[in-house]
Amino acid sequence: MTKNKTQPRSISVIDFIAEVQPERRRKEAAQLDEMFRKTTGYDPVMWGTSIVGYGRYHYVYASGREGDFLATGFSPRKAALSIYIMPGYADFTSILQRLGKHKLGKSCLYINKLEDVDMGVLTELVRAGLDELATHWPVHPA
Repeated sequence: MTKNKTQPRSISVIDFIAEVQPERRRKEAAQLDEMFRKTTGYDPVMWGTSIVGYGRYHYVYASGREGDFLATGFSPRKAALSIYIMPGYADFTSILQRLGKHKLGKSCLYINKLEDVDMGVLTELVRAGLDELATHWPVHPA
């Protein structure tokens, strides 16, 4: 059985955020880290080389594939901030309508600038995503 490509690493989240470029993105990453810590109650862990994750869950699919993955988190990419909400955004339309300027992927929300979104609504979305995930798989500290 193959492992997930994205695995937890022992890199310091604080050190990672301190190196994020440009400065605006670094400040946004620090702001997101603070919000995720408060919202989730979890200490962050680096997943792969650029994803800051909060919490973890173990999944087992009907196909037999299983693994561990971050419960929620973000990546301060140059093009946009990527916000990871598992298991996706299908049930969060009413929250997303109030969020502000964003784009969607399957389980990823893309934000160009944090000032384009309502942080209270983003916090609500992160909490709703964790609550929804917990109805499928138990969520644990990373």
